[in-house]
Amino acid sequence: MRATDFEFRRRGWAIFALFFAAFGCYTFEPVNAVDWLLKAIGHFRPGPGIATNIATAHAIFAVGAAFLAAGAWLRTWGTAYLQNEVVRDRRVRAERLIADGPYRFVRNPLYLGNILLAAGLAPMAPPAGSVVLVAGMTLFVLRLIGREEAFLQERQGNAYREYLERVPRLWPALKPRVPDGVARPRWGQAWAAEMWMWVFAAAAGAFAATLNAGLFDYIVWGGFAVYLPVRAWMVWRMRAHPA
Repeated sequence: MRATDFEFRRRGWAIFALFFAAFGCYTFEPVNAVDWLLKAIGHFRPGPGIATNIATAHAIFAVGAAFLAAGAWLRTWGTAYLQNEVVRDRRVRAERLIADGPYRFVRNPLYLGNILLAAGLAPMAPPAGSVVLVAGMTLFVLRLIGREEAFLQERQGNAYREYLERVPRLWPALKPRVPDGVARPRWGQAWAAEMWMWVFAAAAGAFAATLNAGLFDYIVWGGFAVYLPVRAWMVWRMRAHPA
């Protein structure tokens, strides 16, 4: 199960299309997954009361925000070691094996972060959209991983096969599975590159606390108004100073 070259090169657009399709389900399902779930539970077991339902909604959305924060941290930590120019490259890169930072615990921290992003935003999508989002993201991530791992095995041989045997693909180990390497993190470029994930985490946290959709939108649009110029500057710098 491997992604095609077309899918890999346009993976960012494919993920955007997945979110567009998931939240586009509001056109025929005008209710988010949490409201739908609480109404379904109330239908079969009436009597919890409005206050209980509101408290439950706060709790579910808070769990979603926690998933988003965990995904943002994983992606930031991974990007600090992998470097932004590799993360954003449209090619599969195999110049060296990265086995530092989060890569000592899990082989694909960035893709795990994507799955956590989908799971964190799923409560805010309509029921069908939640399924599309989580299942679609997981399937697409597995296809991308399949392509990358085949390419890396071909280019790096036994060193990478040994790494595959030691470090789990997507479920992080509790302890490091390989020794610490020589790579050192570049935190500044990592925080800038993954700012978009932190924007969603902050917006989801605010929504979990207030259940105010307007506040969520305000934080997202405001955050991206800051992030997009930063990203444009980073793209310019990558082109001006290629790795």
